[in-house]
Amino acid sequence: MKKRGFIVVFSAPSGTGKTSILKEVLSRNKEAVYSISVTTRSKRPEELDGKDYHFVSKEEFKKKIERGEFAEWAEVHGSLYGTLRENLTQASEQGKIVIVDADTQGAMQIKKRFPDSVTIFIAPPSIESLEQRLRRRGTDSQEAIERRLADAPGELGKIPEYDYLIVNEDIDRSVGEVLAILEAESCRTKRCRYP
Repeated sequence: MKKRGFIVVFSAPSGTGKTSILKEVLSRNKEAVYSISVTTRSKRPEELDGKDYHFVSKEEFKKKIERGEFAEWAEVHGSLYGTLRENLTQASEQGKIVIVDADTQGAMQIKKRFPDSVTIFIAPPSIESLEQRLRRRGTDSQEAIERRLADAPGELGKIPEYDYLIVNEDIDRSVGEVLAILEAESCRTKRCRYP
């Protein structure tokens, strides 16, 4: 049986554990590939250019917008983020599950351009737990933490627009739920050719 590839877009407030979940999902599902986003934000010490993000200047990002290279892009917390259209089409044409990490604006842009895509929102158990995670992470300034916490209720308000919701209380359980969603979605009749 031949299966068609598809796009899965993940969104979550910063600090929810989305990156940890996605890394584990990608290590366990060999059909899944990560679409590396382009950003103008500063690189964190543990991040690698071309692996975590493609880090570019604002000028270079704006040129990519003008050339129509993005499937979606948005300004988030003062930095620009975008998903390259080519990454999505090439991998899905090869039968892969293309994992995209996007904010709520970007997720809806992708859903509009690629109606067959699947959207998953990862939420924290509570705003208090989100604040604890952001502070424990130790990578953001006090001002950045406050901005992220102020943005979280608006992001959480978008949950009804998503196909799936995962509340990340336990990372192993959350990973299992994502893997189950990917398996079920890959078995949809519209994505399978039999025999």
